[in-house]
Amino acid sequence: MLHITSAKYLSGYKLWIAFDDGTSGEVDLANELKGSMFEPLKDLAEFQNVSVDPELETIVWPNGADLAPEFLKALQSKQSV
Repeated sequence: MLHITSAKYLSGYKLWIAFDDGTSGEVDLANELKGSMFEPLKDLAEFQNVSVDPELETIVWPNGADLAPEFLKALQSKQSV
């Protein structure tokens, strides 16, 4: 099972994410913030409040939004091509 070990806000809707398999990279979430849970994150001040939940081992925001590590890994791989 894949987990996120750290996440850092870069700019815009971009994060630098490190995974427990030793890989890391930039992920741009600009086109992924869909639905009522993610709507507040379109405000960059809210988006920047990202953190890694130690129990869920993925990124989360104060409003309860989170994204699965597997989704983020696939997105990072796709965007790095």
